Amino acid sequence: MKRLLSALFSAALLFAALPAKAENPADSYPSGPISLVVCYTPGGATDLQARLSALVAQDKKYFGQPIVILNKPGAGGMTGWNWIMERGSKDGLTMTAYNMPHFIAQSIVNKTKFSVDTFEPLGNWGADPAVLIVPKNSKFKSVAELMAFAKENPGKVTINGAGLYVGHHIATLQLQKATGVKMSYIPEKGGTEAIQNVLSGKVMAGFNNLADVYRSQDRLTILAIADVKRHEYLPDVPTLKELGYDVDDASVNFRGYALPKGVDPAIVDKAAKIVPVMFNDPEVVKRMKDSGSPMLVLDRAQVQEMFHKKHETLKALLEDLRK
Repeated sequence: MKRLLSALFSAALLFAALPAKAENPADSYPSGPISLVVCYTPGGATDLQARLSALVAQDKKYFGQPIVILNKPGAGGMTGWNWIMERGSKDGLTMTAYNMPHFIAQSIVNKTKFSVDTFEPLGNWGADPAVLIVPKNSKFKSVAELMAFAKENPGKVTINGAGLYVGHHIATLQLQKATGVKMSYIPEKGGTEAIQNVLSGKVMAGFNNLADVYRSQDRLTILAIADVKRHEYLPDVPTLKELGYDVDDASVNFRGYALPKGVDPAIVDKAAKIVPVMFNDPEVVKRMKDSGSPMLVLDRAQVQEMFHKKHETLKALLEDLRK
């Protein structure tokens, strides 16, 4: 009996000495509210859609915690994306709303803290084409009229958008390249300010998000869409392509959630399983549709592939457009 007790005691000591199995950090994730950094001003398409996409986040079948929007606008989005890489927490509680091609084009052209290799995409909620707009009282009733004036007055046509090397800027560069006409691009702090300055006549025209324009279409004239096909929300508006201008869908604005590199892979995996399902929640889909926000839900793997393909496309495109 003594030998048996001694053996059991030794086994117990040996078991106690074994290292405890490490806890999976995803088991308790998220431990509190999640901050979602939106790199544009409140009221614009990205801000509105980010809020709509997060409506049901606190439901237990999703994150079980609210997603709180944190606006950090500036420099066409660069201010916020630099901030999340430099100061955002790596516990999975600080996400960002990415905008593509914006952040990719900016990382190609400028020295930034972010790139396709610094974000862990979780899912995509939408694809928002750029549309060419003028005020309702503008003398320009077609793209042809606007381009004819631009040709006769090089550099005098002002076209604005929500920052430098965002989709609006890319669409302007493409139109300029397609026509051989010099225009002046005016970068604004965000889509809301850009539309206001078109409405007030501070600029002659603008490229802006379909979703923003959709909500203000009674005060604007929409001349064309910078895409390869017409959009269901604006079925009577032609594409620049069908009007004879060599402008494709490179400027279409894809939006979704991402975490900064450095977050535990188990947390990234858990969040990536939740996000696309949450975007497809009936309440989110209804609110997006009611607001004129085009949706395109993609999962993590699809977004990763899109990031890297778009990076290669934009490298070549920007090199050509900046010549």
